[in-house]
Amino acid sequence: MKKPEVKKMLSILKKEFPEPKSALNFSNPLELLIATILSAQSTDKIINEVTKELFRKYKKPEDYIKVPITQLEKDIKKTGFFHNKSKSLRGCCEKLINDFNGKVPDNLEDLVTLPGVGRKTANCVLGNYFGKPGIVVDTHVKRLSQRLGLTEQENPDKIEFDLMEIIPKKEWTDFSNRLILLGRKYCIARKPKCEECPLQKICPSAFNVEKK
Repeated sequence: MKKPEVKKMLSILKKEFPEPKSALNFSNPLELLIATILSAQSTDKIINEVTKELFRKYKKPEDYIKVPITQLEKDIKKTGFFHNKSKSLRGCCEKLINDFNGKVPDNLEDLVTLPGVGRKTANCVLGNYFGKPGIVVDTHVKRLSQRLGLTEQENPDKIEFDLMEIIPKKEWTDFSNRLILLGRKYCIARKPKCEECPLQKICPSAFNVEKK
């Protein structure tokens, strides 16, 4: 996609989704961090159902460590892969306490040192809570950025770097959220609704996804 088309794409996305926000429910950076870690291989709907009760019981990092691991696993079981996720939550909270005085860091370098936290999770927290631009490459962003011709990469980190070169920095967070919304509403994985998509005229994959 050429620069004029990228500019047009951003304009169309802004018009379609004027106030994009993370679909995860949270009220502080710890809640967003926990919710994003849990969101791997799950849906935002399930995560929000689980965290509604989880965040009532667990208010601070210490709460995730003091509770028996079997209880924590039970509380997050619906999110899937609960054995590994519970270990990540415990490890993450331990490091928050030991290295960051129990507070969620507001920079990428520190965030990615936390167990269970990669660039996707870090950028989600930075952009959606701290207001620091970050591109979140989840399954929707990966699929759509490839279909739109913005990248040919498969690795999420490499896709992120490609998008960083194309999308203005101030747009990174909103662009990620808008692409996720577009993926849910129109550009569905198996049967995209190209005839309804506002980007159909500039998308190189429009009406050709199923054939490919």
